[in-house]
Amino acid sequence: MALQFAPIGAIALRYGAVALATYVATRAIGPGRLAQPVEDEMDATPEGLTLRKTEEQVNGSARWRRAFRLGRNGSGVRVDATLLGRLKVDRIA
Repeated sequence: MALQFAPIGAIALRYGAVALATYVATRAIGPGRLAQPVEDEMDATPEGLTLRKTEEQVNGSARWRRAFRLGRNGSGVRVDATLLGRLKVDRIA
């Protein structure tokens, strides 16, 4: 039985293009900064959604933590997503 190389070649070109684009993007983007006080604040954020409003601004935070496993005792991943936000609106005369 003969293998068809045309579909395999198209798939290889597609994955190669994605790999090349990813490589170029990682080279173009500069390294981010890590602020330890911000990391500590994210760790202290309670799970769920919170909002706080004053006359000058609205502050909000959200945290979602879950663990996903393959099977009962299988390997898994732990996801911890934290969002901190601030919206300030000033009236300009």
